[in-house]
Amino acid sequence: MQQDLFGMGATSPLDAGDHTVNEGRPARPAAVLVPVVAREEPTMLLTQRSSDMPDHSGQIAFPGGKIETDDATPLDAALREAEEEIGLARAHVQPLGYLLPFLSRTGYFITPVVALVHPPFELELNPREVTDAFEVPLTFLMDPSNHQKQHREFNGQRRHFYAMPFGERYIWGITAGIIRNLWERLDEAAPADVSA
Repeated sequence: MQQDLFGMGATSPLDAGDHTVNEGRPARPAAVLVPVVAREEPTMLLTQRSSDMPDHSGQIAFPGGKIETDDATPLDAALREAEEEIGLARAHVQPLGYLLPFLSRTGYFITPVVALVHPPFELELNPREVTDAFEVPLTFLMDPSNHQKQHREFNGQRRHFYAMPFGERYIWGITAGIIRNLWERLDEAAPADVSA
């Protein structure tokens, strides 16, 4: 898996994320698994991070974390983290490719790894890292009318981000940004409607 979903390398120039908040601070490499569950109606598997986590506590996130020295690639890191956080066995995961990296305001340079997850599978949550794992219909997440552009004040600056509220779940920030990036890549790759 040397290429991303649309032919650009995993080390493509940064094209998403919070570019200015951490200027001068070296970014820490990280990877997340973007798991699309291959159900009759496909879903995306997400987690609720524990409130005890030092970064992004309590937020909805993809399984993932820092790339360790033993991880040969971002894919290896994403698969390892998914096993550690939610007990998702690698045997159920079919990697599809990378999305463009995302720079978080907390200083992580995150490589998203998109993969199909084949049921049936069982999850075993690590309560120190996640408190819940749940699925959201892919049709909801890939509908741009559900992509709200919002903002908050952070250190005296207005920061804009995407949010995708789904029932009681508030998907926003990095997670929503990565989902939006996936939608943009798929929209760019979709064939043009020539019926008109």
